[in-house]
Amino acid sequence: MKKDIHPTNYKFVVFKDLNNGTTFLTRSTAESKETIKLDGQEYPLINIHISSSSHPFFTGEERIVDIEGRVDKFKAREAAGVAARQKLAAKALKPKKVRTKEATPTS
Repeated sequence: MKKDIHPTNYKFVVFKDLNNGTTFLTRSTAESKETIKLDGQEYPLINIHISSSSHPFFTGEERIVDIEGRVDKFKAREAAGVAARQKLAAKALKPKKVRTKEATPTS
């Protein structure tokens, strides 16, 4: 193995889940300007958006992300595409007006 490729600045850091406020104390090399007081000690704070305490896979909790499902969205996009193609086809079949030159009187 190569020497001196692994970080040596491991320190205790608190990771805080922003979804439910759960905190995890662990060692990490992550840097942070924020701090938090936990068990009488002050530690660097890293805010995270999702963790094992809030992720549906780990909690077994099913969440509805949006009201309209993926299949409904696909069908709506498909219908809009068909309508656009029909509109273009109708426009292509529409007879074009032919401009004619008017005869100019010559003297």
